[in-house]
Amino acid sequence: MGNLALGRKLWTDTTCGQNATELYCFYSENTDLTCQQPKCDKCNAAQPHLAHLPAAMADSSFRYPRTWWQSAEDVHREKIQLDLEAEFYFTHLIMVFKSPRPAAMVLDRSQDFGKTWKPYKYFATNCSATFGLEDDVVKKGAICTSRYSNPFPCTGGEVIFRALSPPNDMENPYGAKVQEQLKITNLRVQLLKRQSCPCQRNHLNAEPQHFTHYAIYDFIVKGSCFCNGHADQCIPIDGFRRVKAPGAFHVVHGKCICKHNTAGTHCQHCAPLYNDRPWEAADGKTGSPNECRTCKCNGHADACHFDINVWEASGNRSGGVCNDCQHNTEGQHCQRCKPGFYWDLRRPFSAPDACKLCSCHPVGSAVLPFSSVTFCDPSNGDCPCKPGVAGPHCERCMVGYWGFGDYGCRPCDCAGSCDPHTGDCLSSSTDIDWYHEVPDFHSIHNKSEPTWDWKDEQGFSALRHSGKCECKEQVLGNSKAFCGMKYSYVLKIKILSAHDKGSHAEVNVKIKKVLKSTKLKILRGKRTLYPESWTNRGCTCPILNPGLEYLVAGHEDVGTGKLVVNMKSFVQHWKPSLGRKVMDILRRECK
Repeated sequence: MGNLALGRKLWTDTTCGQNATELYCFYSENTDLTCQQPKCDKCNAAQPHLAHLPAAMADSSFRYPRTWWQSAEDVHREKIQLDLEAEFYFTHLIMVFKSPRPAAMVLDRSQDFGKTWKPYKYFATNCSATFGLEDDVVKKGAICTSRYSNPFPCTGGEVIFRALSPPNDMENPYGAKVQEQLKITNLRVQLLKRQSCPCQRNHLNAEPQHFTHYAIYDFIVKGSCFCNGHADQCIPIDGFRRVKAPGAFHVVHGKCICKHNTAGTHCQHCAPLYNDRPWEAADGKTGSPNECRTCKCNGHADACHFDINVWEASGNRSGGVCNDCQHNTEGQHCQRCKPGFYWDLRRPFSAPDACKLCSCHPVGSAVLPFSSVTFCDPSNGDCPCKPGVAGPHCERCMVGYWGFGDYGCRPCDCAGSCDPHTGDCLSSSTDIDWYHEVPDFHSIHNKSEPTWDWKDEQGFSALRHSGKCECKEQVLGNSKAFCGMKYSYVLKIKILSAHDKGSHAEVNVKIKKVLKSTKLKILRGKRTLYPESWTNRGCTCPILNPGLEYLVAGHEDVGTGKLVVNMKSFVQHWKPSLGRKVMDILRRECK
């Protein structure tokens, strides 16, 4: 808070002696309010000891109480204007006149740097006769007043204006109503009608008297920088140059040093990364800072913007949308890797190098429909492979396939494996031939190894090709997490056989117990599971080894009604204790 006129230029229409030396007369102050003899002197704007320039109104009223500005002689109308370099809060004006106060004047303000003006207050000896307005001496709250238009005292008379009247003192100082009343960019006083000192009637003289001017000691514009309640200090606006004047040391500057995650000259908007809720001015009545809230961009954006539709869709909880996601991420919160990249789980997602470029083989990888670009699974980097192709990058034929090329790999025409390049059948005593119906696990290790006949499909499992299956599977943690998966089915099964269908795989099982079934009607007996990982990995994942019993919890494919097994499924070797624990969770916790 301070005098906004300090360090800034005041504009007037005229100045005493601006063209040549002029004579003027005035009455000295007296304590008993009696008329003294007038005094006369000379003024010349070009000579410092005779000059009475506009800047004299804006020097320190304490250190230089008797310096003043004076208009030219014989001026009927005059203007004093203060132009500010930014928006400021204006609270009150104090003018101390050396000449008699005007018979009529108007105080105006602009909020758009002088394009338009609105009156703050009219001043007149007779409001009705001069302006056609009511007098606030008679009607409280009227826009005109006669309080400060008495010609006496002839020197030292004051004009005081408060931008907020006492009934409004308890309003929120940062609210829209108060801002409309206090915010200014320019202040103007129009001096419309002079009036003579009554003492002149007592000192009539044959010689001409030079009293036809306006003169003002002090023009004090009290106010502060306008910061919407989000700053305690202000610094100079870029480009501002202080006007050098005696005593003009404590200049009120216009650029706020913002707090509460706000930004802008007046802290009028949120800082770039803090737009998760709408900007608000602080509440000066309650003391609430109404801070701007950070957007959740996972460390991958420098800015965000507020979206009203997102805000309303969230129930007025969050409306931030991240701008220009970096580090190969995308989404409202930069929460996922963009197509062509995947999250390296060894790195936290907030790390700049969390999203790695997919490294899919250009020949073995399948492309998305209507696209020429190959994308990998954004959660683990696995590539979508063409039929008969395997490997995390789709870089080789599956076991039992050959002829790696533009159309994938072809099945071997053998009762076993074949050369992946030529298709020639291979013979190996170490190979175990698998039949369409896979025997119990223990028969695999029987010393008298049986010979199995091949049919049109090739059996497969993680046991046979364990080098290709390193699966991160769901574990039974707390009951809340298990219930949160909302599994469609929970079964005790035994793996009978597994079959590659080219584009997908099928695992034949025997359902031995149904622990949970929601929309599906599941009966005990033979059924088929559909592992989603076969095309990418060349084996079932989670691991389903033939001949073994498992507890499996998974989801249904809504479109086809198939029982799906994927990385979200819960698969563990069956144990009675595990079955009891899961049943207890289903009964007590999953409701």
